[in-house]
Formats: sequence, C-alpha cells, structure tokens
Amino acid sequence: MSIVTRFPPSPTGSLHVGGARTALFNWLYAKKTGGKMVLRIEDTDRERSTQEAVDIILNGMQWLGMDWDEGPHYQTQRFDRYAQLTQQLLEQGDAYYCNCSKERLEALREGQMAAGEKPRYDHKCRDLNLPSDTPGAVVRFKNPLDGAVSFSDLVRGDVTVSNAELDDLVIARADGTPTYNLTVVIDDMDMGISHVLRGDDHINNTPRQINLLQALGATPPIYAHVPMILGSDGKRLSKRHGAVSVLDYDKMGILPHALLNYLVRLGWSHGDQEVFSLQEMIDLFDISDVNRAPSTFNQEKLLWLNQHYIKEADPSELAEDIAGRIEAKGVSLVNGPDVIDTVKMLQERAQTLEDMAQQAVYLYADEIEYDPAAAKKHLRAVAKEPMQHVLSEFEALDEWQTEVIDAALKRILAQFDLKLPKLALPLRVAVAGMAATPSIDLTLQMVGKTKTLARVREAIAYIDERAAAAQDR
Repeated sequence: MSIVTRFPPSPTGSLHVGGARTALFNWLYAKKTGGKMVLRIEDTDRERSTQEAVDIILNGMQWLGMDWDEGPHYQTQRFDRYAQLTQQLLEQGDAYYCNCSKERLEALREGQMAAGEKPRYDHKCRDLNLPSDTPGAVVRFKNPLDGAVSFSDLVRGDVTVSNAELDDLVIARADGTPTYNLTVVIDDMDMGISHVLRGDDHINNTPRQINLLQALGATPPIYAHVPMILGSDGKRLSKRHGAVSVLDYDKMGILPHALLNYLVRLGWSHGDQEVFSLQEMIDLFDISDVNRAPSTFNQEKLLWLNQHYIKEADPSELAEDIAGRIEAKGVSLVNGPDVIDTVKMLQERAQTLEDMAQQAVYLYADEIEYDPAAAKKHLRAVAKEPMQHVLSEFEALDEWQTEVIDAALKRILAQFDLKLPKLALPLRVAVAGMAATPSIDLTLQMVGKTKTLARVREAIAYIDERAAAAQDR
C-alpha cells in the first residue's frame, strides 16, 4: 500500500499545539513509510475562514520544518465535485431531501432528551421522495438502519458502532453548500488518503464517514484517533493555558526543533528517551505506540528541552535571530560585541531566545537601568572605595581581555581583603543593571572598556546620591 496521510486545518484561527501535533504525527508516519502527506485547507466556513489564517497556518508549518508533499488543496475550490457526488447519492437512493423546520428539529431534540433518549433525526422525510425544488430543503444521507460499523483503530483498537446509534446526517445545506462530513469523505476518497491520523474528538464522525464512503463505492482509510492534549488543570488545552499557537512559541524564542521534540513526546514514547533528533523521530515513530490516555502539556518540560537545544546549537545559527530580537527592543547593535560572541556567552544561561536577547541588552544599550532590588543591595557606601580603585586600575590597562581584567580585580581584592562577590556583585549591577551575569571578567570584556568605565563612574555617583539622600532623612 502507498501511504498517504493528510493534515486538514480549518483557517479560522492560528495553528495551535494540538493541530501541530496532529500534523507532526501525519508527517512522521508519511516520512517513515516513504509515503506522502497532503495539506488540505478546510475553508468551507466562509464567514470565519480568512486568508490571514491560511497564511498563519502555512507559516507555522514552514517554521516547524514540516514540508507537505501535495497541496495545499482548498475545499472552496471543490464545490462542483461535492455537488456532483451529492447528486449521485440522491440518484442511487442513498440520500434524500428534508424540509423539516428548525423549530420542529429543536422540539424533537428537546423531547428526546427529556425522555432520556439520544437525540437523532426521526426519519420523517426519509421516504417522502421530496423533489429537489422543495423550499428550504437540505439533503440528508440515508444511513443504514440495520447492522453495525466496525473498524480497527491503530490507537484505540477495534471499534464497533451500531447503525441504530447513527443519524441521517445533513450532507448539503438548503443553500447547496456541503457540510463537513461530506467534504472530508469526498476529499479523502479523491486524494487517495490511506491513513487518517486525527484527534479523538473526531471518533464519533468516523462510522458516519465510513458509511458515506461505502455508499460512494470507496474503501475507507485506516484510522488512528489520537487523544487530546490537556492543560495543567486537566481541562482541554486552550488559550487560558498560555501560548498555544505555534507562532506564539516562535515569538517566545522556542526553537522549532525543541517544539517538535516536545510535541512528539505528547502521547508517544520510545522507552525513556526524551531527546530526539529529527531523523530519530522519523525512524522510531510508530503510530501504534501512541497512548490512549490524554497527554498533559507541561511548559517547564518544553523550556527544559529548549534550553538543551540552545546549549547544543551552533552560535552562528542563532546569531541572526538574536540580533533581530535585540534590535526589536530598541537597541542598536553598532556599539557592542559581535552577536555570535554574545550567543556564546549566554547560551548556557538562557531558556529561550527571547530570554537570551533580554539578557544581552545591556551589552549594546547606551544607557542601562538598575534593577531596584539589586541596586539597593549592592550599590552601597561600602562598595564605593573598591569601585574607585576599579576605575584607576581599569583606566591603566592597555589590553581589555578576560585574563588582564581578572588580574586587575585580584589586585583590588587583595588590597581590600575582599571575597570576589563583594566586588563582583556591585560591578555587575554597575555595568549590567542586575546582579546575575556570566563571570565578571567575561561580562566586563563584553561590555567593553569605554562603557565599563563610564558605568562604574555612574554607579559611584549613584552611591553618593543614596548616601546624601539618607543624610537628608
């Protein structure tokens, strides 16, 4: 069998985490088996579907590196095909016109629910043979009344549903536009989809779609229904759980490979392995190893993976992204170190690229602001004299390298009989505005001699201002 999977997003919003995982599972399965993945845009909801949403979905897929082999196909470009097969179903007696009013259907539903019955259409119009010009008529599929639908799900195992549990679903609205279940069935048939890997919220549609496919003379694909993703509160993952859009994670500074690695582990595992290269994902992925139970999205785990990949990355590959993020904060890169050197300095410390860029701002900024708590704790009168000696020592240096800076600091520490933190912490606040930076000699080297001297002078002035203000009180 030639393996053909599909990813069919609806362009009514962004590409979210659940959709991205579904796309990934389809993509991996196609790659592993030498098959192909079809990208299909299910845009029949014309009121909510937008080109902007299509672009966001395509950009999200491209950012993640999930290339599709065919498409994108657009359902709105296939309305003639849907109408053709709707007519075929009518002509062969597998569909019929129904003009039941909305009020009647609502009353029917309320009565069934009050009686403790499963709401379903009562077949009132099934055998009336209403003509095509019946005002307000929809087209319903004539679902079999007897027997059952059975299929073997690659995740859930064997599933059997009695036809008596199913409805005569509407396949075309009164205005002639097709409904979801019809378009999906025809597309899967026409596009030769061999495997449907999708969320388990669709499992109730599967027996209906199988009956439709069989009525059209098609062989149903093989199905795999993947459990949903939950938030930390046990409820279905949604916007309230934070960034759930793929491109939101790009803005946060999550690396695409880190997100792919995290998504593949949401419901699938290979022993205890946590970190997977892209090729390992392709080689090891097996849809039958997907768990039946829902997965819980853990932001901390994603950040841990992202930090791992940042540490492992070639600094030159991160530099362009980091440069753009620093400049987006209103800081010019002209008066600062090479961005590749900045990445080397910070990649062991940053959980995200945005975090790294934020940490780097002081290296390029003309002016810095002190963290109030850090300044209060470390820029005190006791630090003034050692800082003054820092100025004189640094001004005399002909070279500005870590070894030379370190030697100068050691001389000052010995002179004042200080432990390193007593000098390094005030210096960090002076040059970076915060108490947490890489090693002090590397920090100072990266800030540069001119900026270091200017910022130490400003810190001494700040200490004097604090002392004067204290005396005034």
